[in-house]
Amino acid sequence: MELSQYRNIERLELVLDAPRLLVVGANGEGKSNLLEAVELLGSLRSHRSSSDRDLIRHGQPLAVLRGLSDDGDRLRLELRRQGGRQASRNGKTLERQQDLLGSLRCVGFSALDLDLVRGEPALRRQWLDRVVLQLEPLYSELLSRYGRLLRQRSQLLRRGLGGGDLGALLDAFDQQMALVGTRLHRRRHRALRRLEPLAAAWQHRLSSGREVLSLRYRSGSELPGEEAEEPWRQALAGQLARQRPEELRLGQCGVGPHRDEVELLLGERPARRYGSAGQQRTLVLALKLAELELVGSVVGTPPLLLLDDVLAELDPGRQQQLLAAVGEGHQCLVSATHLQAFSGGWRRHCQVVRMRAGQLQEEEPPAAASGS
Repeated sequence: MELSQYRNIERLELVLDAPRLLVVGANGEGKSNLLEAVELLGSLRSHRSSSDRDLIRHGQPLAVLRGLSDDGDRLRLELRRQGGRQASRNGKTLERQQDLLGSLRCVGFSALDLDLVRGEPALRRQWLDRVVLQLEPLYSELLSRYGRLLRQRSQLLRRGLGGGDLGALLDAFDQQMALVGTRLHRRRHRALRRLEPLAAAWQHRLSSGREVLSLRYRSGSELPGEEAEEPWRQALAGQLARQRPEELRLGQCGVGPHRDEVELLLGERPARRYGSAGQQRTLVLALKLAELELVGSVVGTPPLLLLDDVLAELDPGRQQQLLAAVGEGHQCLVSATHLQAFSGGWRRHCQVVRMRAGQLQEEEPPAAASGS
């Protein structure tokens, strides 16, 4: 991995010499920036910022991220203050940055992800969409297409042209919305159905058998029980037609995937309302580890796991459960402010680097006799 002019990092080169990398440093030194950059190169998204300007080092016109894909391809992503992004693979410029998706799969978890339980439904939809994107990179085109249709249809509803012109336009939009919306619904539904048993197993393990997790897909459309494209498309088209008078009054679309909710339940009770802070943290970890397991089983190569200072959010028992789980063949990058939580045995099998002011310094491995 190579970074140039990224946040507080002027220039950095990192060569992974072990399956696990532990980045140690005080807060504000750049640990999270490094993990964020890896996730950005793999997913094209930052979970900390929606603006590329925030990712470019102060006073610089651009930032550059380079890395190797699972297949050995050389990936490059350039972030510019003006002119957008440019992506390339093996020196060849790609027409769309989305063509990098699927090259470097990774699953990230930071303290910010705790909002996945506590926050609004949009956060849980975005998480589920990221899972589907790992499994099916072309899903990004469906998301983009639905987003455009939703914005344009909402503008029509607010504008209210009146007469047959508006009705004909909305009829055309409804047909497209029903088709694309159904395809989003189906992929989200299938992904969550496959994730649930994995997440439930991880919650059970990380809580030492005390907690039962279930996931429920609550569709933003009234869908028949049969999961098939045509019945679902017809159902969604019918709802759009029936809701039109109310939507014209409100000026917004009230039916479709943008209204989906993912319910996270602990013992049949909403974790958002009834889960303790420790249970909620464990739940998010269970979701991330389930994602890691599902994507690895589907694509054949385990994604890279990124844990950004998450041990500080867990009690000692859950810390050790997580480290034991991570130690079972997952390639991972872990950031922490200190080394105390990591036993000698765990550390002996990982590469340790220290981050200071955006620069990396390799640390000596612990003595063979230390820890267990």
